[in-house]
Amino acid sequence: MNGYQRTTAVLEGRPTDRTPLMPITMMFAADQLGVPYGEYASDYRKLVEGQLLTAEKFDFDYVSCISDPAREAADCGANVHFFEDQPPAIDENRALLAEKTDLGKLAVPDPTVGGRMLDRVKAAELFKQKVGGKKLIEGWIEGPCAEAADLRGINHLMLDFFDDPGFVTDLFDFTLELGIRFAEAQVAAGVDIVGVGDAAASLVGPSIYEEFVLPYEKKLVERLHELGTKVRLHICGNISRILQPVGSLKCDMIDIDSMVSLEECREQMGPEAVLAGNIDPVAVLRAGTPESIIDEVTQCHRQSGDRYIIAAGCEVPRDTPEGNVFALRDYAQGGS
Repeated sequence: MNGYQRTTAVLEGRPTDRTPLMPITMMFAADQLGVPYGEYASDYRKLVEGQLLTAEKFDFDYVSCISDPAREAADCGANVHFFEDQPPAIDENRALLAEKTDLGKLAVPDPTVGGRMLDRVKAAELFKQKVGGKKLIEGWIEGPCAEAADLRGINHLMLDFFDDPGFVTDLFDFTLELGIRFAEAQVAAGVDIVGVGDAAASLVGPSIYEEFVLPYEKKLVERLHELGTKVRLHICGNISRILQPVGSLKCDMIDIDSMVSLEECREQMGPEAVLAGNIDPVAVLRAGTPESIIDEVTQCHRQSGDRYIIAAGCEVPRDTPEGNVFALRDYAQGGS
């Protein structure tokens, strides 16, 4: 089986030759290529080259268009800081929607016309040319809550849930449409799965999550499935209090961060959920040894059961020793 066949089989509940390997690499991949991260995040050709190099070297089963969460916000007109060798960062102090009335002036940008979203769409097209049908190709969008935080500012958004729930609903309507439009362009370009990063959702309590966030994530996942793509949900942080509703979204794959129990995930999300993670990216993957990493992924696999994909809880840190990443490969090839 090749990477595409292997990952698709696990996601669809079919037999496979071994456990897929799908860790998120961004800065690590740029360093493998030997280019500053600013170039990697701004030039789709460098991103594709870095992903292909990394995937081949460590026998990953997929490649990804992911680079940073500021693409949609930048094309909406948000203030974004760009750095030579760090990821782009949204200026929280000058949030695009610091004034709530500005939401009515915003239009969803066309991701195929120009800007940073188009750069990601071009990455998807190039991946399709290079490894279509050989490795799983992953697109990426920001989830409704995360994108709302990017546009409004995380602190303002947290207050808005209480002070102005009507505005939150209007804002989520906008971010939902933005995510769908961006995903449509990437699916048309050739991605097989769309990653949805909704990190801000881990910062709200269960009641706010179920009232505000869950309905929009559900609409997004349903729409993505209607497009014919699979869905990978990635919520950084501790989602222990919302495992059951997250599982109810019926995503094809759910990333689990290191502070969340995989055993609890399996219990709350059911036997059909495909879980990925939850190796601690820093304490275990970066600072550990190949032997300790093999032990950790063995435990993760045991706790998750067969419907499991090898990955860290979040991004592989850029200074992770290569031998530690090879340990993930070694387990995938012979330990499952």
